[in-house]
Amino acid sequence: MNISIHASFLPHNDPEASLAFYRDLLGFEVRNDVGYGGMRWITVGPKGQPAVSIVLAPPAAYPGITDEERRTIAEMMAKGTYAAILLATPDLEGTFAKLQASDTEIVQEPTDQPYGVRDCAVRDPAGSLIRIQQQG
Repeated sequence: MNISIHASFLPHNDPEASLAFYRDLLGFEVRNDVGYGGMRWITVGPKGQPAVSIVLAPPAAYPGITDEERRTIAEMMAKGTYAAILLATPDLEGTFAKLQASDTEIVQEPTDQPYGVRDCAVRDPAGSLIRIQQQG
């Protein structure tokens, strides 16, 4: 069996703020930007890795979600407990410095973790936890 990860989904509640974070700050390229019913789905990904994408999606646009579930999702996003992703970079310190110089919410400065990696953590504009590891 040959299976790979093609795309992961993260929520967004402000498409322009998400573009500013993922495209302008992290340097991802926009692969798709689709509007429907007043909502937007934006696909971004790292340059040079066309097979790997993140779909930034309206969090409560899925069929069958109740109003109570929408409220719960909004509450979890506000607390930063709804979604997370792990990224990697060969220049953790430089990446962190760029994030710190912006209005990005810093969760953890670069730290040597007891499980053997050096990483930092920030929140994207929707509150998703973004951990970034030193690569290599």
